[in-house]
Amino acid sequence: MNFKIQKQIFESVLTNIQPFLEKKDQTQITSHIKITSKNNHLFLEATDNEIGLSIQNVGLEVGDDFTFTVNGKKILDIVRILKEGFVDVDFENDQVIISQESSRFKLPTFEADSFPPFPQIEDKASISLDSSKLIEGFKKITPAIDTNNPKFELNGALVDIKADKTSIVGTDTRRLAIKTIEGANDQELSIIVLKKAIMEIQKLFLDEIEMFYDENNLIIKSNNYYFFTRLVNGKYPDYERIIPKSAKHELTLDKKEMVDAIKMITTISQEIKLTIASGTILFESLAEDNIEAKTSINIDGGLDQEFTMAVNSRYILDFLNQSGSETFTLQLNEPSLPFVLKNEDFITVVMPIVL
Repeated sequence: MNFKIQKQIFESVLTNIQPFLEKKDQTQITSHIKITSKNNHLFLEATDNEIGLSIQNVGLEVGDDFTFTVNGKKILDIVRILKEGFVDVDFENDQVIISQESSRFKLPTFEADSFPPFPQIEDKASISLDSSKLIEGFKKITPAIDTNNPKFELNGALVDIKADKTSIVGTDTRRLAIKTIEGANDQELSIIVLKKAIMEIQKLFLDEIEMFYDENNLIIKSNNYYFFTRLVNGKYPDYERIIPKSAKHELTLDKKEMVDAIKMITTISQEIKLTIASGTILFESLAEDNIEAKTSINIDGGLDQEFTMAVNSRYILDFLNQSGSETFTLQLNEPSLPFVLKNEDFITVVMPIVL
């Protein structure tokens, strides 16, 4: 029972599937890839029980139908050191044999029947969102999603589908990022998708996809990939309540000038102070030990009186890095209240630092 595959193709597939493996405990079957040959189609599956991926390759030189598992990291390490050209993979006597010319490696297998089954799309509802807009939304809000928050739902993004729009939301409790997709939907639905799943979705899916869900899983299917993620159970914060309903001050600013000024100050301190006045914005570091950095930019218009606030500069830079146009809008109320960064249908609400 064997198959033959180009080293470059095999290495690429094995690399793509690594994020779906159990990393900490190599005794678990989830540290293995399940490899299945059926009707001259080759399937590679990996899952850590939270996210999973099946990759299909068609038209390879495959022999008999078979199924086996092999340690995902070890087989990739082996394939990486082989020469360009074909690699032979054989399965016999509960061992996987990887060979090329005079090189030969053996790896043990686990019982393939014990490999966790993937959820199937049968009897699951479909999601009819524009996939390219959904993935674009994930990309924009990903930096704002928290990591290792004890409130597990904050470690994911909310996809809030309503009759007239879809909101994709992420927060780390100090900022709130929202990408809005305008347009009618034939369903209303709210699901929370894990951050690590969102990171992989952005890497894998570029073309049209099909999406299915139930109360526990989201499944995404394309021509070559079958992906699933466990959905997060929990109640997401009421994000609409956090967005300021009005603004006392509104400025249109140049993105590049803002980025350049902030990056200059962050050589000293990530926390910065902004003083906005008529025609200028002054940027100052908040570093200790008598270290200081200052710069300023000229702006059209401004405020009649000085407005001073402090902020984590990374929150502004993350927004600007995902902003598509040359300008953006800054909406302000009071120095101690959240302010809004806005670019078309993408906003970030930021909580300032109390001075």
